[in-house]
Amino acid sequence: MELKYVGPMPVVSDRGIGFDQTKPDKFTFLNAAVELLEALSFGPTETTKHLHKTNTEEYSADELLDHLKKNCSNIEEVFSTNQAKTDLLKEELIKRVNENKNLNENARKAWLKNIELMSEYYYQYVTNELAYKCALDALGQAIHEARIKEVTFPMFKNYGFVVHDLLYVLGQRKSPIDGILNIDTEHDGVFGKLSLSHR
Repeated sequence: MELKYVGPMPVVSDRGIGFDQTKPDKFTFLNAAVELLEALSFGPTETTKHLHKTNTEEYSADELLDHLKKNCSNIEEVFSTNQAKTDLLKEELIKRVNENKNLNENARKAWLKNIELMSEYYYQYVTNELAYKCALDALGQAIHEARIKEVTFPMFKNYGFVVHDLLYVLGQRKSPIDGILNIDTEHDGVFGKLSLSHR
């Protein structure tokens, strides 16, 4: 399994291929997610408030994968679904093309060809998305196990985006964790503070 940046979700048509900037490649956020995961994966503790100090260097793709394998117990099972999820994505796109009554046969063929051309891209996009979701799930579990009540982190390097996505994951757990994200400006920068309430 390989992790690498590919770019935003493709927007394919009979006229060519564009990219939806509102659906970024989750690889963009994976480094911040893994950093937080590494910082908070310490199991049960008496300390409930944590300040995340950032790494100065980004992890390589191989290092990201190693950290995920260490922290996500079901990583192989998750990655085993990426081809099926990619196939499902392509099937949905192909179905929309085939059901579009406004296309002539040449336009339909061109559109389907463009979808096929993006097969490897879709595969990597889905793989990166699964890796990111796995990191968020593991992060939610680490927060649950340590009964963490507060995490402070700098508002750069995509930490804010990751914590925003994490709030949804925490709320969807079998034992939900409620969270509130606040932004504070201090003399040495802008910080996010995630306050958590365990049920």
